[in-house]
Amino acid sequence: MDNISSRYEIPRTAEFLRGRAYTRVALQFPDELLKDAAPVSRALRRELGGGGTKLFVMADTAYNSCCVDEVGASAIDAQCVVHYGHSCMSPTSNLPAFFVFGKAPLDVDACCRSLLDCSRESNKPILVLCGLEYAHALVDIKGATVKLCKSDSRNYEIQYADVLCSEMSPSSSPTGEEQCPQSNESTLNDDLPVQNDDLANFVNTCCNVEGSMRKYNLGGLTWSISIDAKIDDYLLYCIGEDNSAFANVALTFNKCDIVRYDTVANQLSRDVSHLMKILRRRYYLVEKAKDANIIGILVGTLGVAGYLDIIEQMKNLIKAAGKKSYTLVMGRPNSAKLANFPECEVFVYVSCAQTALLDSKEFLAPVITPFEAVLAFSRGREWTGEYLLDFKDLITSEKPEVASRSEEARFSFIKGGYVEDDLPQENEEHPETSLALAELTEKALSVRNQNNDAVLYQGGAKSAIDYLKARSYRGLTGEYEVAPDTVLVGRTGRAAGYSDEKTKQ
Repeated sequence: MDNISSRYEIPRTAEFLRGRAYTRVALQFPDELLKDAAPVSRALRRELGGGGTKLFVMADTAYNSCCVDEVGASAIDAQCVVHYGHSCMSPTSNLPAFFVFGKAPLDVDACCRSLLDCSRESNKPILVLCGLEYAHALVDIKGATVKLCKSDSRNYEIQYADVLCSEMSPSSSPTGEEQCPQSNESTLNDDLPVQNDDLANFVNTCCNVEGSMRKYNLGGLTWSISIDAKIDDYLLYCIGEDNSAFANVALTFNKCDIVRYDTVANQLSRDVSHLMKILRRRYYLVEKAKDANIIGILVGTLGVAGYLDIIEQMKNLIKAAGKKSYTLVMGRPNSAKLANFPECEVFVYVSCAQTALLDSKEFLAPVITPFEAVLAFSRGREWTGEYLLDFKDLITSEKPEVASRSEEARFSFIKGGYVEDDLPQENEEHPETSLALAELTEKALSVRNQNNDAVLYQGGAKSAIDYLKARSYRGLTGEYEVAPDTVLVGRTGRAAGYSDEKTKQ
Protein backbone atom coordinates (compact mmCIF):
# COMPACT_ATOMS: atom_id res chain seq x y z
CA MET A 1 0.00 0.00 0.00
CA ASP A 2 2.97 2.31 0.68
CA ASN A 3 4.11 1.66 -2.89
CA ILE A 4 0.67 2.66 -4.19
CA SER A 5 0.65 5.80 -2.06
CA SER A 6 4.09 6.88 -3.28
CA ARG A 7 3.78 5.88 -6.93
CA TYR A 8 0.36 7.49 -7.40
CA GLU A 9 1.06 10.51 -5.12
CA ILE A 10 -1.98 9.91 -2.90
CA PRO A 11 -1.17 12.60 -0.26
CA ARG A 12 -0.55 15.33 -2.85
CA THR A 13 -3.72 14.41 -4.77
CA ALA A 14 -5.80 14.50 -1.58
CA GLU A 15 -4.34 17.89 -0.66
CA PHE A 16 -5.30 19.24 -4.10
CA LEU A 17 -8.89 17.98 -3.79
CA ARG A 18 -9.35 19.21 -0.23
CA GLY A 19 -7.94 22.63 -1.04
CA ARG A 20 -10.61 23.18 -3.70
CA ALA A 21 -13.45 21.40 -1.89
CA TYR A 22 -14.29 19.12 -4.81
CA THR A 23 -17.06 16.64 -3.96
CA ARG A 24 -17.38 14.76 -7.27
CA VAL A 25 -14.07 13.65 -8.76
CA ALA A 26 -13.41 11.45 -11.80
CA LEU A 27 -10.31 9.23 -11.71
CA GLN A 28 -9.14 8.54 -15.26
CA PHE A 29 -6.93 5.48 -15.80
CA PRO A 30 -5.42 4.20 -19.06
CA ASP A 31 -5.85 0.55 -19.93
CA GLU A 32 -2.41 -0.48 -18.64
CA LEU A 33 -3.10 0.98 -15.18
CA LEU A 34 -6.64 -0.29 -14.66
CA LYS A 35 -5.32 -3.07 -12.41
CA ASP A 36 -4.41 -0.40 -9.84
CA ALA A 37 -7.68 1.55 -10.07
CA ALA A 38 -9.35 -0.14 -7.09
CA PRO A 39 -6.42 0.16 -4.61
CA VAL A 40 -5.73 3.74 -5.68
CA SER A 41 -9.35 4.82 -5.17
CA ARG A 42 -9.43 3.10 -1.74
CA ALA A 43 -6.16 4.72 -0.68
CA LEU A 44 -7.35 8.13 -1.86
CA ARG A 45 -10.68 7.74 -0.06
CA ARG A 46 -8.87 6.90 3.19
CA GLU A 47 -6.55 9.89 2.74
CA LEU A 48 -9.53 12.21 2.23
CA GLY A 49 -11.04 10.92 5.46
CA GLY A 50 -14.55 10.44 4.13
CA GLY A 51 -15.31 14.14 3.81
CA GLY A 52 -18.20 13.58 1.43
CA THR A 53 -16.04 13.39 -1.71
CA LYS A 54 -17.33 10.86 -4.23
CA LEU A 55 -14.77 9.18 -6.49
CA PHE A 56 -15.66 7.70 -9.89
CA VAL A 57 -13.24 5.51 -11.87
CA MET A 58 -13.24 6.13 -15.65
CA ALA A 59 -11.89 3.65 -18.18
CA ASP A 60 -12.23 3.05 -21.92
CA THR A 61 -12.06 6.72 -22.83
CA ALA A 62 -14.07 8.00 -25.78
CA TYR A 63 -10.97 9.10 -27.69
CA ASN A 64 -7.35 9.01 -26.49
CA SER A 65 -6.23 8.01 -23.02
CA CYS A 66 -3.51 10.68 -22.99
CA CYS A 67 -6.17 13.45 -23.11
CA VAL A 68 -8.53 14.40 -20.29
CA ASP A 69 -11.87 12.71 -21.00
CA GLU A 70 -14.22 15.61 -20.36
CA VAL A 71 -17.08 13.82 -22.13
CA GLY A 72 -16.98 10.87 -19.74
CA ALA A 73 -16.48 13.12 -16.72
CA SER A 74 -19.49 15.25 -17.65
CA ALA A 75 -21.71 12.15 -17.62
CA ILE A 76 -21.26 11.96 -13.83
CA ASP A 77 -21.26 15.74 -13.29
CA ALA A 78 -17.64 15.64 -12.12
CA GLN A 79 -16.08 18.86 -10.85
CA CYS A 80 -12.52 17.73 -11.52
CA VAL A 81 -10.56 14.99 -13.29
CA VAL A 82 -7.50 13.26 -11.82
CA HIS A 83 -5.56 11.91 -14.79
CA TYR A 84 -3.15 9.00 -14.21
CA GLY A 85 -0.34 7.82 -16.45
CA HIS A 86 1.10 9.29 -19.61
CA SER A 87 -0.44 12.59 -20.67
CA CYS A 88 -0.09 14.86 -23.68
CA MET A 89 -0.89 17.86 -21.43
CA SER A 90 -3.36 19.26 -23.94
CA PRO A 91 -5.35 22.19 -22.45
CA THR A 92 -8.86 21.36 -21.26
CA SER A 93 -12.03 23.21 -22.25
CA ASN A 94 -14.43 22.89 -19.31
CA LEU A 95 -13.00 20.94 -16.37
CA PRO A 96 -9.91 21.43 -14.18
CA ALA A 97 -7.47 18.54 -14.15
CA PHE A 98 -4.78 17.17 -11.85
CA PHE A 99 -2.07 14.97 -13.39
CA VAL A 100 -0.25 12.07 -11.76
CA PHE A 101 2.41 10.97 -14.24
CA GLY A 102 3.66 8.01 -12.23
CA LYS A 103 7.24 7.04 -11.46
CA ALA A 104 8.74 4.73 -14.03
CA PRO A 105 11.98 2.98 -12.95
CA LEU A 106 15.24 4.46 -14.23
CA ASP A 107 18.89 3.53 -13.71
CA VAL A 108 20.17 7.01 -12.82
CA ASP A 109 23.87 6.12 -12.80
CA ALA A 110 23.78 4.41 -16.19
CA CYS A 111 21.78 7.31 -17.62
CA CYS A 112 24.29 9.90 -16.34
CA ARG A 113 27.29 7.97 -17.67
CA SER A 114 25.60 7.73 -21.06
CA LEU A 115 24.84 11.46 -20.94
CA LEU A 116 28.48 12.38 -20.26
CA ASP A 117 29.74 10.01 -22.96
CA CYS A 118 27.39 11.67 -25.39
CA SER A 119 28.63 15.09 -24.32
CA ARG A 120 32.27 14.09 -24.88
CA GLU A 121 31.54 12.92 -28.41
CA SER A 122 29.59 16.03 -29.39
CA ASN A 123 30.77 19.62 -29.55
CA LYS A 124 27.23 20.92 -29.13
CA PRO A 125 25.48 21.93 -25.90
CA ILE A 126 23.08 19.26 -24.69
CA LEU A 127 19.43 19.72 -23.82
CA VAL A 128 18.01 16.88 -21.71
CA LEU A 129 14.34 16.03 -22.30
CA CYS A 130 12.41 13.18 -20.73
CA GLY A 131 9.05 11.50 -20.70
CA LEU A 132 6.79 12.83 -17.98
CA GLU A 133 6.87 9.45 -16.22
CA TYR A 134 10.62 9.97 -15.65
CA ALA A 135 10.33 13.55 -14.38
CA HIS A 136 10.63 12.31 -10.79
CA ALA A 137 14.25 11.35 -11.47
CA LEU A 138 15.41 14.71 -12.86
CA VAL A 139 16.71 15.91 -9.49
CA ASP A 140 18.73 12.70 -9.02
CA ILE A 141 20.07 12.92 -12.57
CA LYS A 142 21.26 16.49 -12.03
CA GLY A 143 22.98 15.58 -8.75
CA ALA A 144 24.65 12.48 -10.15
CA THR A 145 25.83 14.37 -13.23
CA VAL A 146 27.43 17.10 -11.09
CA LYS A 147 29.35 14.48 -9.09
CA LEU A 148 30.64 12.79 -12.23
CA CYS A 149 31.65 16.15 -13.75
CA LYS A 150 33.80 17.01 -10.71
CA SER A 151 36.09 14.08 -11.46
CA ASP A 152 36.51 15.31 -15.04
CA SER A 153 38.36 18.51 -15.90
CA ARG A 154 36.26 19.05 -19.03
CA ASN A 155 33.52 21.69 -19.00
CA TYR A 156 30.14 20.17 -19.87
CA GLU A 157 27.31 22.37 -21.11
CA ILE A 158 24.15 20.51 -20.14
CA GLN A 159 20.69 22.00 -19.73
CA TYR A 160 17.59 20.25 -18.36
CA ALA A 161 13.95 20.75 -19.26
CA ASP A 162 11.44 21.01 -16.42
CA VAL A 163 7.84 19.86 -16.08
CA LEU A 164 5.52 22.70 -17.03
CA CYS A 165 2.77 21.95 -14.50
CA SER A 166 0.73 19.16 -12.93
CA GLU A 167 -2.45 21.20 -12.39
CA MET A 168 -4.56 22.58 -15.21
CA SER A 169 -7.51 24.97 -15.29
CA PRO A 170 -10.01 25.08 -18.17
CA SER A 171 -9.12 27.53 -20.89
CA SER A 172 -11.47 30.08 -22.45
CA SER A 173 -8.85 30.82 -25.09
CA PRO A 174 -8.63 28.55 -28.15
CA THR A 175 -4.83 28.60 -27.85
CA GLY A 176 -4.90 27.26 -24.30
CA GLU A 177 -3.13 30.10 -22.54
CA GLU A 178 -2.83 30.43 -18.75
CA GLN A 179 -3.27 26.75 -18.00
CA CYS A 180 -1.02 26.44 -14.93
CA PRO A 181 -2.39 28.56 -12.07
CA GLN A 182 0.16 27.47 -9.51
CA SER A 183 3.23 25.32 -9.08
CA ASN A 184 4.60 22.77 -6.67
CA GLU A 185 7.98 21.28 -5.93
CA SER A 186 8.30 19.69 -9.36
CA THR A 187 6.53 22.23 -11.56
CA LEU A 188 7.00 25.70 -12.90
CA ASN A 189 4.50 28.54 -12.83
CA ASP A 190 4.72 29.52 -16.48
CA ASP A 191 2.23 30.42 -19.17
CA LEU A 192 1.88 28.57 -22.42
CA PRO A 193 3.21 30.14 -25.61
CA VAL A 194 1.66 33.23 -27.13
CA GLN A 195 -0.29 32.59 -30.28
CA ASN A 196 1.32 33.35 -33.63
CA ASP A 197 -1.30 34.31 -36.21
CA ASP A 198 1.11 34.22 -39.16
CA LEU A 199 0.57 30.85 -40.81
CA ALA A 200 3.50 31.51 -43.11
CA ASN A 201 5.92 31.29 -40.19
CA PHE A 202 6.07 27.71 -38.99
CA VAL A 203 9.46 28.01 -37.30
CA ASN A 204 9.58 27.85 -33.50
CA THR A 205 5.84 28.30 -33.09
CA CYS A 206 6.01 26.40 -29.78
CA CYS A 207 8.25 29.07 -28.25
CA ASN A 208 7.81 32.55 -26.86
CA VAL A 209 10.42 35.28 -26.64
CA GLU A 210 10.62 36.86 -23.20
CA GLY A 211 13.29 39.52 -22.82
CA SER A 212 16.68 38.02 -23.66
CA MET A 213 15.42 34.42 -23.49
CA ARG A 214 13.44 32.23 -25.82
CA LYS A 215 11.14 29.92 -23.86
CA TYR A 216 9.92 26.61 -25.30
CA ASN A 217 6.91 24.53 -24.24
CA LEU A 218 6.27 21.10 -25.73
CA GLY A 219 4.47 18.03 -24.44
CA GLY A 220 4.34 19.25 -20.84
CA LEU A 221 8.03 20.22 -20.74
CA THR A 222 9.48 23.73 -20.69
CA TRP A 223 12.97 25.13 -21.14
CA SER A 224 14.65 28.42 -22.09
CA ILE A 225 17.67 29.29 -24.21
CA SER A 226 19.35 32.55 -25.04
CA ILE A 227 17.75 34.61 -27.77
CA ASP A 228 21.13 34.68 -29.53
CA ALA A 229 21.23 30.88 -29.69
CA LYS A 230 19.26 28.52 -31.92
CA ILE A 231 17.57 25.30 -30.91
CA ASP A 232 19.20 23.66 -33.95
CA ASP A 233 22.59 24.18 -32.29
CA TYR A 234 21.65 21.86 -29.41
CA LEU A 235 21.91 18.11 -29.16
CA LEU A 236 18.61 16.76 -27.81
CA TYR A 237 19.10 13.94 -25.30
CA CYS A 238 15.70 12.29 -24.80
CA ILE A 239 15.07 9.90 -21.92
CA GLY A 240 12.21 7.49 -22.51
CA GLU A 241 10.64 5.05 -24.88
CA ASP A 242 10.13 5.35 -28.62
CA ASN A 243 6.51 6.45 -28.32
CA SER A 244 4.25 9.27 -29.48
CA ALA A 245 5.84 11.77 -27.07
CA PHE A 246 9.28 11.15 -28.58
CA ALA A 247 7.83 11.36 -32.09
CA ASN A 248 6.37 14.76 -31.20
CA VAL A 249 9.80 16.04 -30.16
CA ALA A 250 11.63 14.42 -33.07
CA LEU A 251 9.29 15.83 -35.73
CA THR A 252 8.99 19.30 -34.20
CA PHE A 253 12.78 19.65 -33.93
CA ASN A 254 13.71 17.52 -36.93
CA LYS A 255 16.68 19.75 -37.76
CA CYS A 256 18.38 19.00 -34.42
CA ASP A 257 20.71 16.12 -33.64
CA ILE A 258 18.63 13.77 -31.50
CA VAL A 259 19.63 10.76 -29.42
CA ARG A 260 17.33 8.68 -27.24
CA TYR A 261 18.27 6.87 -24.05
CA ASP A 262 16.35 3.60 -23.98
CA THR A 263 15.34 3.10 -20.35
CA VAL A 264 14.64 -0.61 -20.89
CA ALA A 265 17.89 -1.57 -22.60
CA ASN A 266 19.93 1.14 -20.77
CA GLN A 267 21.65 2.23 -23.95
CA LEU A 268 21.60 5.03 -26.51
CA SER A 269 19.63 4.81 -29.71
CA ARG A 270 20.90 7.01 -32.54
CA ASP A 271 18.91 5.50 -35.38
CA VAL A 272 16.75 8.29 -36.77
CA SER A 273 16.22 6.71 -40.19
CA HIS A 274 12.61 5.96 -39.24
CA LEU A 275 12.13 9.70 -38.72
CA MET A 276 13.12 10.40 -42.32
CA LYS A 277 10.74 7.66 -43.47
CA ILE A 278 7.92 9.33 -41.54
CA LEU A 279 8.68 12.73 -43.09
CA ARG A 280 8.83 11.27 -46.59
CA ARG A 281 5.49 9.54 -46.12
CA ARG A 282 3.90 12.69 -44.69
CA TYR A 283 5.15 14.65 -47.72
CA TYR A 284 3.56 12.03 -50.00
CA LEU A 285 0.24 12.36 -48.14
CA VAL A 286 0.35 16.14 -48.52
CA GLU A 287 0.83 15.81 -52.27
CA LYS A 288 -1.99 13.28 -52.46
CA ALA A 289 -4.31 15.55 -50.51
CA LYS A 290 -3.78 18.34 -53.05
CA ASP A 291 -5.58 16.27 -55.69
CA ALA A 292 -8.55 15.40 -53.46
CA ASN A 293 -11.98 16.93 -54.06
CA ILE A 294 -13.93 15.56 -51.07
CA ILE A 295 -12.35 15.86 -47.64
CA GLY A 296 -13.61 14.44 -44.37
CA ILE A 297 -12.77 16.27 -41.14
CA LEU A 298 -12.35 13.65 -38.41
CA VAL A 299 -13.05 14.93 -34.90
CA GLY A 300 -10.54 13.15 -32.66
CA THR A 301 -11.20 15.07 -29.45
CA LEU A 302 -14.07 16.75 -27.64
CA GLY A 303 -12.07 18.16 -24.77
CA VAL A 304 -8.89 19.84 -26.02
CA ALA A 305 -9.28 23.60 -25.95
CA GLY A 306 -9.68 25.13 -29.40
CA TYR A 307 -10.85 22.03 -31.27
CA LEU A 308 -14.00 23.81 -32.50
CA ASP A 309 -11.91 26.74 -33.76
CA ILE A 310 -9.54 24.55 -35.75
CA ILE A 311 -12.46 22.59 -37.24
CA GLU A 312 -14.07 25.82 -38.42
CA GLN A 313 -10.73 26.98 -39.77
CA MET A 314 -10.31 23.73 -41.70
CA LYS A 315 -13.80 24.16 -43.20
CA ASN A 316 -12.96 27.66 -44.41
CA LEU A 317 -9.60 26.53 -45.75
CA ILE A 318 -11.11 23.63 -47.71
CA LYS A 319 -13.92 25.80 -49.05
CA ALA A 320 -11.49 28.49 -50.18
CA ALA A 321 -9.56 25.81 -52.07
CA GLY A 322 -12.71 24.88 -54.00
CA LYS A 323 -13.22 21.52 -52.30
CA LYS A 324 -16.06 19.93 -50.35
CA SER A 325 -15.74 19.00 -46.68
CA TYR A 326 -17.80 16.85 -44.30
CA THR A 327 -17.34 16.76 -40.51
CA LEU A 328 -17.39 13.27 -38.98
CA VAL A 329 -17.63 12.38 -35.27
CA MET A 330 -17.12 8.66 -34.66
CA GLY A 331 -14.92 8.23 -31.58
CA ARG A 332 -11.63 6.46 -32.20
CA PRO A 333 -11.30 6.04 -35.97
CA ASN A 334 -10.38 2.74 -37.57
CA SER A 335 -10.36 1.31 -41.09
CA ALA A 336 -13.85 -0.23 -40.73
CA LYS A 337 -15.45 3.03 -39.64
CA LEU A 338 -13.82 5.14 -42.35
CA ALA A 339 -14.72 2.56 -45.01
CA ASN A 340 -18.33 3.70 -44.58
CA PHE A 341 -17.35 6.98 -46.28
CA PRO A 342 -15.73 5.85 -49.56
CA GLU A 343 -16.47 9.20 -51.20
CA CYS A 344 -13.90 10.95 -48.98
CA GLU A 345 -10.54 10.95 -50.71
CA VAL A 346 -8.63 12.21 -47.68
CA PHE A 347 -9.37 12.80 -43.99
CA VAL A 348 -8.08 15.61 -41.76
CA TYR A 349 -7.66 14.31 -38.20
CA VAL A 350 -8.20 16.94 -35.49
CA SER A 351 -6.61 15.48 -32.38
CA CYS A 352 -3.99 16.20 -29.71
CA ALA A 353 -0.36 16.54 -30.72
CA GLN A 354 0.68 13.06 -29.60
CA THR A 355 -2.07 11.17 -31.42
CA ALA A 356 -2.23 13.31 -34.56
CA LEU A 357 -0.05 10.95 -36.60
CA LEU A 358 -2.64 8.27 -37.28
CA ASP A 359 -1.23 5.29 -39.14
CA SER A 360 -3.50 5.06 -42.18
CA LYS A 361 -1.67 2.39 -44.20
CA GLU A 362 -4.60 -0.01 -43.76
CA PHE A 363 -7.21 2.65 -44.56
CA LEU A 364 -8.88 3.22 -47.92
CA ALA A 365 -8.00 6.93 -47.80
CA PRO A 366 -5.03 8.75 -46.22
CA VAL A 367 -5.36 10.64 -42.93
CA ILE A 368 -3.44 13.91 -42.53
CA THR A 369 -2.98 16.47 -39.75
CA PRO A 370 -4.31 20.07 -39.75
CA PHE A 371 -0.77 21.31 -40.40
CA GLU A 372 -0.54 19.11 -43.48
CA ALA A 373 -3.97 20.34 -44.56
CA VAL A 374 -2.68 23.92 -44.46
CA LEU A 375 0.23 22.87 -46.67
CA ALA A 376 -2.01 20.99 -49.09
CA PHE A 377 -4.92 23.41 -49.46
CA SER A 378 -3.06 26.74 -49.36
CA ARG A 379 -2.14 27.60 -52.92
CA GLY A 380 1.55 28.29 -53.48
CA ARG A 381 2.73 27.18 -50.04
CA GLU A 382 5.83 25.00 -50.00
CA TRP A 383 7.01 22.71 -47.23
CA THR A 384 10.39 23.86 -45.93
CA GLY A 385 10.88 21.01 -43.46
CA GLU A 386 9.33 22.52 -40.34
CA TYR A 387 6.59 20.44 -38.76
CA LEU A 388 3.83 21.10 -36.26
CA LEU A 389 1.64 18.56 -34.48
CA ASP A 390 -0.18 20.85 -32.04
CA PHE A 391 -3.14 22.42 -33.85
CA LYS A 392 -3.37 25.35 -31.40
CA ASP A 393 -0.28 26.80 -33.11
CA LEU A 394 -2.32 27.01 -36.33
CA ILE A 395 -5.43 28.74 -34.98
CA THR A 396 -5.87 32.16 -36.53
CA SER A 397 -8.70 34.64 -36.77
CA GLU A 398 -7.89 35.44 -40.39
CA LYS A 399 -9.92 33.77 -43.11
CA PRO A 400 -8.00 32.13 -45.96
CA GLU A 401 -7.98 33.96 -49.24
CA VAL A 402 -9.85 32.36 -52.13
CA ALA A 403 -7.48 31.51 -54.95
CA SER A 404 -7.91 33.48 -58.15
CA ARG A 405 -9.00 31.76 -61.34
CA SER A 406 -6.23 33.52 -63.19
CA GLU A 407 -3.59 31.46 -61.37
CA GLU A 408 -1.64 28.98 -63.41
CA ALA A 409 -2.22 25.25 -63.24
CA ARG A 410 -0.15 23.41 -60.64
CA PHE A 411 1.94 20.32 -61.19
CA SER A 412 0.62 17.17 -59.53
CA PHE A 413 3.32 14.71 -58.46
CA ILE A 414 0.65 12.03 -58.02
CA LYS A 415 -0.93 12.35 -61.49
CA GLY A 416 2.33 13.28 -63.17
CA GLY A 417 1.09 16.38 -64.99
CA TYR A 418 -0.41 19.84 -64.66
CA VAL A 419 -3.92 20.10 -63.21
CA GLU A 420 -6.33 22.96 -62.64
CA ASP A 421 -8.11 23.07 -59.31
CA ASP A 422 -11.85 23.66 -59.32
CA LEU A 423 -12.50 26.91 -57.49
CA PRO A 424 -15.79 28.05 -55.87
CA GLN A 425 -18.39 29.12 -58.42
CA GLU A 426 -20.84 30.72 -56.03
CA ASN A 427 -21.91 34.21 -57.05
CA GLU A 428 -19.43 34.11 -59.91
CA GLU A 429 -19.61 37.15 -62.17
CA HIS A 430 -18.70 36.66 -65.81
CA PRO A 431 -16.65 39.46 -67.36
CA GLU A 432 -18.46 41.69 -69.78
CA THR A 433 -16.02 41.22 -72.63
CA SER A 434 -16.32 40.25 -76.26
CA LEU A 435 -14.97 36.80 -75.41
CA ALA A 436 -17.43 36.11 -72.58
CA LEU A 437 -19.97 34.38 -74.85
CA ALA A 438 -17.26 32.29 -76.48
CA GLU A 439 -15.91 31.17 -73.13
CA LEU A 440 -19.38 30.12 -71.92
CA THR A 441 -20.03 28.27 -75.19
CA GLU A 442 -16.72 26.44 -74.90
CA LYS A 443 -17.63 25.23 -71.40
CA ALA A 444 -21.10 24.15 -72.51
CA LEU A 445 -19.75 22.15 -75.47
CA SER A 446 -16.98 20.44 -73.53
CA VAL A 447 -17.23 16.66 -73.58
CA ARG A 448 -17.76 15.09 -70.16
CA ASN A 449 -16.78 11.59 -69.22
CA GLN A 450 -20.01 9.66 -68.77
CA ASN A 451 -18.26 6.63 -67.26
CA ASN A 452 -19.34 6.25 -63.66
CA ASP A 453 -16.13 4.42 -62.82
CA ALA A 454 -14.20 7.60 -63.58
CA VAL A 455 -16.20 9.39 -60.91
CA LEU A 456 -15.89 6.61 -58.36
CA TYR A 457 -12.25 5.68 -58.75
CA GLN A 458 -10.50 8.68 -60.26
CA GLY A 459 -11.71 11.46 -58.01
CA GLY A 460 -14.21 12.89 -60.48
CA ALA A 461 -16.94 13.45 -57.89
CA LYS A 462 -17.12 16.95 -56.44
CA SER A 463 -19.46 16.09 -53.56
CA ALA A 464 -21.02 13.13 -51.82
CA ILE A 465 -24.17 13.59 -53.90
CA ASP A 466 -22.22 13.20 -57.15
CA TYR A 467 -20.56 10.10 -55.77
CA LEU A 468 -23.89 8.58 -54.72
CA LYS A 469 -25.48 9.22 -58.12
CA ALA A 470 -22.62 7.43 -59.85
CA ARG A 471 -22.97 4.27 -57.75
CA SER A 472 -24.87 1.31 -59.18
CA TYR A 473 -26.36 0.48 -55.78
CA ARG A 474 -27.72 3.40 -53.76
CA GLY A 475 -29.37 1.55 -50.92
CA LEU A 476 -33.08 1.11 -50.22
CA THR A 477 -34.36 4.28 -51.85
CA GLY A 478 -38.01 3.18 -52.10
CA GLU A 479 -38.15 3.83 -55.84
CA TYR A 480 -39.84 0.88 -57.60
CA GLU A 481 -40.69 0.50 -61.27
CA VAL A 482 -43.52 -2.02 -60.60
CA ALA A 483 -46.25 -1.01 -58.17
CA PRO A 484 -46.66 -3.42 -55.23
CA ASP A 485 -49.70 -5.67 -54.97
CA THR A 486 -52.75 -4.72 -52.99
CA VAL A 487 -52.24 -5.20 -49.28
CA LEU A 488 -53.87 -8.40 -48.06
CA VAL A 489 -55.02 -9.15 -44.52
CA GLY A 490 -53.01 -12.00 -43.02
CA ARG A 491 -53.87 -14.53 -40.38
CA THR A 492 -55.02 -13.45 -36.94
CA GLY A 493 -54.96 -15.22 -33.61
CA ARG A 494 -52.42 -17.56 -32.00
CA ALA A 495 -50.16 -20.10 -33.68
CA ALA A 496 -51.90 -22.90 -31.75
CA GLY A 497 -55.07 -22.08 -33.58
CA TYR A 498 -55.62 -19.19 -36.00
CA SER A 499 -59.07 -17.64 -36.42
CA ASP A 500 -59.63 -19.18 -39.86
CA GLU A 501 -58.69 -22.66 -38.56
CA LYS A 502 -61.25 -22.41 -35.76
CA THR A 503 -63.87 -21.46 -38.31
CA LYS A 504 -63.10 -24.53 -40.41
CA GLN A 505 -63.40 -26.76 -37.36
